[in-house]
Amino acid sequence: MRAKTLWESFRFAFQGLVYSFKTQRNFRVHCVASVILGILLVVLDFELYQALFLLSAAFFVLISELINTAIEKTIDLYTADYHPLAKIAKNCAAAAVLTSALYAVVVGVLVMVPRLLELVGR
Repeated sequence: MRAKTLWESFRFAFQGLVYSFKTQRNFRVHCVASVILGILLVVLDFELYQALFLLSAAFFVLISELINTAIEKTIDLYTADYHPLAKIAKNCAAAAVLTSALYAVVVGVLVMVPRLLELVGR
């Protein structure tokens, strides 16, 4: 179904977010981590550039999860049978999420640890 209006496009996108949140455990975990990050950004008063690095990494993970879900559901629509190419596609999509999550951890450590050490040292 094609959206007839801009608002309908937004509604469809929101439905995708809701679906992913309701059905994808890892997406919920990443959403909770992103909310915690948002709270830490406010409480710990990060510099703007640091906040942008952290938020970009968090959103990169969320976007990767959404794309992973889209790929998995598209493959499931195509076939319920085992197929080695379907397995490769799903594994590569999951690897994209893993890679983005590892990147987020690296960014988190590089940006947050010095800030936390600075706060502890006070």
